[in-house]
Amino acid sequence: MPILDVLTEVAKTGRLGPVFAGARLDDVTAVAGEPLEIGPMDRLGTWPRLLAYGDLELSVCRCSRINIICIQTWRDDIDLPSSIVGGTGMFPAAISYADMVSALDSAGCPWQPNPSLTFDSQRTLTATPSAMDFAFELLPDGEFVLNVASLPGDGHDCSDLRPKQDRRHEGRQAP
Repeated sequence: MPILDVLTEVAKTGRLGPVFAGARLDDVTAVAGEPLEIGPMDRLGTWPRLLAYGDLELSVCRCSRINIICIQTWRDDIDLPSSIVGGTGMFPAAISYADMVSALDSAGCPWQPNPSLTFDSQRTLTATPSAMDFAFELLPDGEFVLNVASLPGDGHDCSDLRPKQDRRHEGRQAP
C-alpha cells in the first residue's frame, strides 16, 4: 500500500491497525512486538512515556493507553511496522502538500487548513473525521513537504489509578 493511502486511511478512521488514541499498549504489542522506549515526555522522568516503532511514535500514559500518535515523515524514508501496514513497512518520504491534498480529496476525506499551526515556514491542514494534523515545512525550493502527521489524544486521565485509600471516599458528601 502506498504511503499516501496509509496516511489517508488513518486520516479517515483515526486508526493505524490496532493503533488509535485510547488503545491499550498490550493490544499493539501483540501485533507489532515491543516498541523502542524513547523515554519520558516530562522533566520529572515519569509519565507519559514516548515509545517508537520506527517513525511511528506513541505517547503512552501510565495506564498503558495510547494518548498521542505521531508519524514522523521528515526523514529520507518513513519506517512503519510491517506487521501493521504490510510489505516492508518502508516508504519514500518527501510527500508534498499538493499530493497529500489530492489523496485526501480522492478518498473523500474532508479537511481544512489549520490556521493556528500555519505560519511563515509551516502549513498545516486537519483531516476532519479524525482531527489528524498534517504539518508541512517549507523547503528552500519553495515546496511544502510533510514533516509530521499526528493524531490528538483522547483527553483521558489516569485518576482511576490512584491508590485505593484515595478513592474510597469518592462520591461521599462531606458531613
